[in-house]
Amino acid sequence: MFGIGMQELIIVLVIALIIFGPGKLPELGNSIGKAIRGFKKSMDEPEEKSGNNSESKKIEEKKE
Repeated sequence: MFGIGMQELIIVLVIALIIFGPGKLPELGNSIGKAIRGFKKSMDEPEEKSGNNSESKKIEEKKE
């Protein structure tokens, strides 16, 4: 219903090619890929860090 079809994808790619030029598109794709990977990594990390934070809070409470 709200998906992007082949025609829409081609139009978006042509517009991106016109705006950024053929030299910048690989760099742009690379930076977008890094941003997505960083976002996915940050979504996984808080679960791991939350356990460490609660342990560090317990240690700080014992010191007081």
